[in-house]
Amino acid sequence: MEKTRSRSFLIILLTYILALITGIFVYNLTGSLWEIKGIIPKIFIADTVATILVWLVGVYYKNSSVYDPYWSVAPPVIMILLAFHLNLLDPGTIPASLVLLLAAVWFWGIRLTANWAYTFRDLGVQDWRYTKFRNDFPGIWQLINFFGIHYMPTLIVFFAMLPALVVMENLHTSPDNVGPANLLTFAGFTISAGAALIQLLADRQLHSFRRTHAGSVCETGLWKYARHPNYSGEILMWWGVYLMSISVLPFHYWWTGIGALLNTMMFLFISIPLMENRQLANKPEYASYRNRVSALTFVRKSTKT
Repeated sequence: MEKTRSRSFLIILLTYILALITGIFVYNLTGSLWEIKGIIPKIFIADTVATILVWLVGVYYKNSSVYDPYWSVAPPVIMILLAFHLNLLDPGTIPASLVLLLAAVWFWGIRLTANWAYTFRDLGVQDWRYTKFRNDFPGIWQLINFFGIHYMPTLIVFFAMLPALVVMENLHTSPDNVGPANLLTFAGFTISAGAALIQLLADRQLHSFRRTHAGSVCETGLWKYARHPNYSGEILMWWGVYLMSISVLPFHYWWTGIGALLNTMMFLFISIPLMENRQLANKPEYASYRNRVSALTFVRKSTKT
């Protein structure tokens, strides 16, 4: 079993190294061959091609969970590579706003990737949601697999990163457009870092609970006050990034919050309903838990059972 897990880790690691190399190649190619000048469009195209490569590996191994770490790996890697590429990391001139953005995204990314690694078994096991889609819609499975499971999350994360990417692009092309870090910048950082901490605590509490109460509804720690505290953290993370970014950008960049909004809607209308339907089907006591505890807001509806 451990050999299988180690082999699966190696396959995924090599896949992501290849995706990174391919993404960098495509980024440079779009500028030299296709003459695309904007930094952000080139990142978008490179991100898309990297996603396609990861999808193809998942198709080969018949396991769409090859994509699972992409959500948390792509943003830190893209942002730090772009910062180096644009020469924004000079120790004497790097602005506090960029330091806070990179720190928040890297803290979040490392924590979420570590949680994926902790729960990952091997390539013989796939996320139950993917298996459900494959069984329910066999005729259009590969369309769902690419556009729903792979590309939609890539788009959402790309647009969630967009406020930070706009800050970095302006620091490179129009540094006078970017103001100094201020109270709102630090407030946004506090929200993002706090959100990642909420996720860390929630996942640790859930893992600990499952070791001794397999098959039961977790209602300890943060789970006593929210049914999906890890999702709450994921939503707050990107609103914090948005707040950090717009705090130093001109007002006309307000629209970059579209990514945080899309991320919120994905959890509200896709992730939470899917998870709750499964919980209700497998755990009869979950209905009572849902009646007593809010989904995201850490406010208990009542103490009645």
